[in-house]
Amino acid sequence: MSTRPTLADVAARAGVSASTASLAFSGSPRVAEATRERVLTAAADIGYAGPDPIAASLRRGRSGVIGAFVGERLRYAFRDPVAAQLLDGIAEVLGAHGVGLLLLAGDEGRPAPELISRMPLDAAIFATCGLEDDPAMSALRARGVPVVAVEGPDVDGVVLIDVDDLGGTRELARHLHDLGHRRVAQVVMPLRLDGTRGPVDPARRARLHYRDVRQRMLAVEDVFGAVPTLETASNAVDEGAMAGRALLDAPAGQRPTAIVAQSDVLAAGVLRAAADLGLDVPGDVSVVGFDGADLHWLGSTVLTTVVQPSDEKGRAAADAAMELVAGRTPADVLLPVRLRIGTTTGPPPAP
Repeated sequence: MSTRPTLADVAARAGVSASTASLAFSGSPRVAEATRERVLTAAADIGYAGPDPIAASLRRGRSGVIGAFVGERLRYAFRDPVAAQLLDGIAEVLGAHGVGLLLLAGDEGRPAPELISRMPLDAAIFATCGLEDDPAMSALRARGVPVVAVEGPDVDGVVLIDVDDLGGTRELARHLHDLGHRRVAQVVMPLRLDGTRGPVDPARRARLHYRDVRQRMLAVEDVFGAVPTLETASNAVDEGAMAGRALLDAPAGQRPTAIVAQSDVLAAGVLRAAADLGLDVPGDVSVVGFDGADLHWLGSTVLTTVVQPSDEKGRAAADAAMELVAGRTPADVLLPVRLRIGTTTGPPPAP
């Protein structure tokens, strides 16, 4: 029975020591280029693919993998242009360091804690989630895996990469207030990952955990006080459309004159609902979002929104993770946002 070739076999064929052959594979500058070529040629001749990466990771005490936790099933994350930008920014930095990215999700948004406890991760990034009581967070910290949180959770010992959700949404709400709107409603992203949708009552608010959702809701209330609020089951266009129809399918004097959607994807759904109901935007209702996503399917419509640097946020999260792997403690990051006024806002309709 044939056996798999080993590094010792390569060294013998190349006429070098096993340690020299190992250095040649690692790209060490201590090995002359001619020697490296001789080792690689010998490896190709006998069919040796290289050192076992698992054994190498055990020797280094690192896996060469960083996990990114996604708050919903992956198909939803990849439909969200902002989530895709964020993950692309993370992958860009990790790829430059030669580090792998492992995306972690599931039907409930998270692998089981017992699986997390066995995963070979050098660090973890909570990319599109942020529950303070997340069991995954507890499992990772119990193992001593360094953690970076994108917009939350904001807990001691976890590096926070944040955007100014509160300030950006407050500026957006003030824009609507300055236009004369007073009858305003909100369409918000899930408060928790449990598939709930519908009006947000006080009992529901008490269970609100996602930090970005919390910040954006508070900002609107800072300007308008308590407003009708509908929670969606996920950050999807169809969810925004359902919420939009529920709010707008009412007599002119009763429906809101402006709707604040917590994401551009949800805002696109609200725009669809308004069109289905024969309402003009912004003549009958103004619609705003948050993210600055590339919604090419809106055509000439330019959404009024808060633009956040999603790709930069991903790069900052990956940079922080690499700092933690190197044994350093990076500072928290707060990235600025900006208001972009488009064609979907205007004064409220005359009474």
